[in-house]
Amino acid sequence: MSETNPSEIDREHSGNGDSGLRQLQIEHGSFLAYRRRFASGDGMARPGIVFLGGFKSDMTGSKASALDHFCYAQGLNFLRFDYSGHGASGGDFLEGSISRWTADALAAIDHLTEGPLILVGSSMGGWIMLLAALARHERVKGLVGIAAAPDFTEELIWPDLSAGERARLVAEGRIEQPSDYSAEPYVITRTLIEDGRRHLLLGGPIAITAPVRLLHGLADRDVPYRMSLWLGERLMSDDVVTTLIKDGDHRLSRPQDLERLRTAVMELVQLFESSSARSPAR
Repeated sequence: MSETNPSEIDREHSGNGDSGLRQLQIEHGSFLAYRRRFASGDGMARPGIVFLGGFKSDMTGSKASALDHFCYAQGLNFLRFDYSGHGASGGDFLEGSISRWTADALAAIDHLTEGPLILVGSSMGGWIMLLAALARHERVKGLVGIAAAPDFTEELIWPDLSAGERARLVAEGRIEQPSDYSAEPYVITRTLIEDGRRHLLLGGPIAITAPVRLLHGLADRDVPYRMSLWLGERLMSDDVVTTLIKDGDHRLSRPQDLERLRTAVMELVQLFESSSARSPAR
């Protein structure tokens, strides 16, 4: 993972609109967010972009940074943040859960954005993205999933545990698993698994009707591409496009992958703006 350096983020493109770092305090602690805002001079509400990162990732990653620069170039409001226990945010990662990180996302959306939104979720952030879209359906106008991993605690982690690991997780409250992305192991807690069961989505229709674009690598060893196919089937939206990248890995951070991401986001921005232009003024 890249090292979080909030001061570097804060200096990028400074002086444009109401931009900079914000610290939000909510019931379970504080977390750090960065937003870039542009004043709207034409009266048209353009959709803002919100990036939702993955498990143990931070807001300085390549996809978040690429989107930030893209939104700056396009004059689009942009928000990225570190969940509590992640990156530069406060809190203990081991106390984290899908409930807690979704609450972080909703607090960031409610306090640091306005108007229509397009949510972009990477890996676990794809699950948070869906939960946030369901909770703020009136504002969310499109979704982009990058190796989206809804229900990953139940569909990917739990089935992969041996009987002994499950027993130890229940008895001790945590187990450690090796990580391909860090020298430190991933710590899986009983709280993460049990809380995740309160938010499972893939067992039935998902009441999201906004357009959705899903990007997934066929060479993803962490989240199999079938998760995006399954998600596409469950979404109630009629406008779901799933793109499978044959040589793409889990991160999808190569230049060609980032270009696909920018293209997907811009397509949804243009869809919203085209739809808004056709709608009668109220």
